[in-house]
Amino acid sequence: MARAVVARSVPERVALSIIVPMLDEAAALPGLLAQLAHWRTRGCEVVLVDGGSTDGSADMARAAGFTVTHAERGRARQMNAGAAQAGGEVLLFLHADTQLPADADAAVGAALADGARQWGRFDVRISGRAPMLRVVAALMNLRSRLTGIATGDQAMFVRRQAFDAVGGFPLQPLMEDIELSRRLLRRSRPACLRARVTTSGRRWEQRGVWRTIALMWRLRWAYWRGVPAEVLAEAYR
Repeated sequence: MARAVVARSVPERVALSIIVPMLDEAAALPGLLAQLAHWRTRGCEVVLVDGGSTDGSADMARAAGFTVTHAERGRARQMNAGAAQAGGEVLLFLHADTQLPADADAAVGAALADGARQWGRFDVRISGRAPMLRVVAALMNLRSRLTGIATGDQAMFVRRQAFDAVGGFPLQPLMEDIELSRRLLRRSRPACLRARVTTSGRRWEQRGVWRTIALMWRLRWAYWRGVPAEVLAEAYR
């Protein structure tokens, strides 16, 4: 599979860039933008990448004082576009429905400080009414710690040099986070932080928790067996 080409136009360096892909996120934007404003006050760069929203998301973000970059729709393309615009020595990829823990920036800096780890992720908590979501999150965290594979829900972070060296996110419609993890594992094991991000359990509750568990395990098993991501994306939809 060909690697994505990550072209960079890099502004002044900062310690940490938080890159957020978004698509029709108007309902979640007030909370998201409040969170991102907090990280800006701590000296983090925030890069919002819109993939063609039709609900006014980009205008809302600009009205709140954020710069919005545009990219072709697709999480991998959007995150690569954000990385190309970012000036951070470390890139953190944050889903629009996910909240970082307090002092996340300091935790990332400490995790990568000695150079032994070039990338990492947080533990995850899944918000929602279903008690089973706590079990799902615990299993996600355990599986990730054992395998060294991270998912986008866990707010992956990576040194820019390592991100560029592996070609960024592969341009595929699903499992782009899994594939990036596999490539980064050739460089180092991830830093698995115990601090937790909180991500929305909406998709789990809408589809049914057990049904979603079965679907995701089936898709991941098929991916490990070599089924193309394009085929799996159709099944996911």
